[in-house]
Amino acid sequence: MRLSDSPLSPGARVAARIEYHGGHYHGWQAQPHLTVPTVQEALEASLQEVSGETVRTTCAGRTDTGVHGFAQVVHFDDPAGRSLKAWVMGTNRYLPTDIRVHWAREVPQSFHARFSATARRYRYIVCNTPTRPALLHGLVTWYRHSLDTRLMNAAAEALLGEQDFSAFRAASCQASSPNRCVSACTVMRQGDYVVVDITANAFLHHMVRNIVGSLLAVGSQSSSVEWFEEVLQSRDRTLAADTAPAEGLYLVDVSYPGEFRLPETPDGPTLLRGRL
Repeated sequence: MRLSDSPLSPGARVAARIEYHGGHYHGWQAQPHLTVPTVQEALEASLQEVSGETVRTTCAGRTDTGVHGFAQVVHFDDPAGRSLKAWVMGTNRYLPTDIRVHWAREVPQSFHARFSATARRYRYIVCNTPTRPALLHGLVTWYRHSLDTRLMNAAAEALLGEQDFSAFRAASCQASSPNRCVSACTVMRQGDYVVVDITANAFLHHMVRNIVGSLLAVGSQSSSVEWFEEVLQSRDRTLAADTAPAEGLYLVDVSYPGEFRLPETPDGPTLLRGRL
């Protein structure tokens, strides 16, 4: 993708795709009182190096500590009139190596990284082996018990459509409504790895990890498909399984209306011969 080196007008709105290793940060959201850095703080500090002025970003979805971003989308207003090339290459120059800007596009002022999004897609990767993996530590979740993806897919069908997801909602969730619309949820095995892909208009706090935790219970046959369906209908978080760990979770895509002309996101992370 060729990046323009023509300066933007000061105040122009910019959208960008950000990739990061969430295991090295205390989540996405800036929290100045913490000594551990967040992704937002690292990104905004680097944007400020390029602009010479303070830059504030808004993201499509705040990720927790340990959760990875493959296609996090942010927007910010250019305070200094820099070029798109500067916003990508210049920012990457100052960023730590575990955070990268992949593209930047000028968008209309009506664009909002969070509120303009029509869907988010998350991917959860489980290494399903008797021994914990070494090379993929922090990038996948390890689960030693054999998993039946057929049963997991049968349970996942209950998630489709708009409904109340209180059973898979964190107690700390601040969303005004527990209703969300899940448009797709699939479970597939790739060798030693089990991959859960789930798409919804939006997600509650810990919703994906709570869903995966209960799908793992079904896949290991410690609980049944019927149990999973009953948990969902109960709207009672205490009846569901434990929350799955953060390190296997990736924000892999955010969808926006075509009018904004944002680049398509490549599929990823993918598994090939047991590697990410």
